[in-house]
Parts: sequence; structure tokens; C-alpha cells
Amino acid sequence: MSRIGKKPIIIPAGTDVKISGSTLTVKGKEGTVTRDFKPVVIFEVVDGTLKATPMKKDKASEALWGTYAAHAANMIAGVNKPFQKKLVVEGVGFKAEVKGTELVLNIGFSHQVKVEIPKDLKVSSEKGTITISGVDAELVGQFSAKVRDLKKPEPYKGKGIHYSDEVVRRKQGKKTA
Repeated sequence: MSRIGKKPIIIPAGTDVKISGSTLTVKGKEGTVTRDFKPVVIFEVVDGTLKATPMKKDKASEALWGTYAAHAANMIAGVNKPFQKKLVVEGVGFKAEVKGTELVLNIGFSHQVKVEIPKDLKVSSEKGTITISGVDAELVGQFSAKVRDLKKPEPYKGKGIHYSDEVVRRKQGKKTA
């Protein structure tokens, strides 16, 4: 039994939840998120809450019950207050800027690295900090991980791209005699 799946998800005022088959659509003041789920969990709106129940009492349904409930809760939270990740670009000559629909990075290579920004995300850059925000938690996390993966922080000088709340473990380096 899933502890997360058992809890009803409260739908805030001004948020519209529509269920059609195995597709869940959530519309709020910040935008709309649509997601298709496998038909192993049934969603229903009851008294201003969203309730998830497994279709059968088998292993597959019960394994996905809590996961799908968490995805639905993230969808409802995202359309009311967008998810946000901050990345820090650290290093001499390292910089990031947004040009149209691209994020242009100078991160120590002989060329600029250009990353296409997904249309559902808002990306801004100022003074070595990249801010990524959007209504879909999965898309925000995936794009920020993709950007971080371009130049991971190295342990000696800390140069690279890291999350603002990430602790970069530093090594001592060579000692002089």
C-alpha cells in the first residue's frame, strides 16, 4: 500500500483538473500541464481533491500508484507556483547569456556552447547565475541537469556549472616543498 497514493491531493481555488481516460490535464494561473498515464491508476475529483486509486491489486498497479499521485501533485503545484532551479557558472571567463531561444555558454571551450531552450521554460541569466523556471517539474529538472552536464564542477578550483544549493567538494592539490 502506498502512503503517498492514499493521501488525497488538495486542488487549490482557481485550478482546473480534467480527466479524460488516462490523460490528466491541470490548468492554473501560470499555465497548463497535460500528462498521459498508463491505465493502471484511476484518478477522480472528489470534493475539491484529486484521488488516485489502483485499478487492480497487483504489483504493477501498486508500484505506480504513489508515483502517479506524486506526479499529479507536482502538476497541481506547478500551475500555481512555477518550479525553479538556479545554476551558478563559476570560473575565469565563464559566462552565460540568453539570446532569443538559445542559452549561449562560454565555459572554457574553444567555441561557444549553444543550448536550445524548450518552449515551456523561462530562462534568465545575470552575473554568473542561470535561473530556469516552468510549470513542469520534470522539464525544469531535465533541462537544468542537461546544462549542468556540459561542464561539471571540477574539484580543485571549483570551475564549472553547479546548482546554487550544491556543495562542491574541493581537493587540496599539490603542495609546494
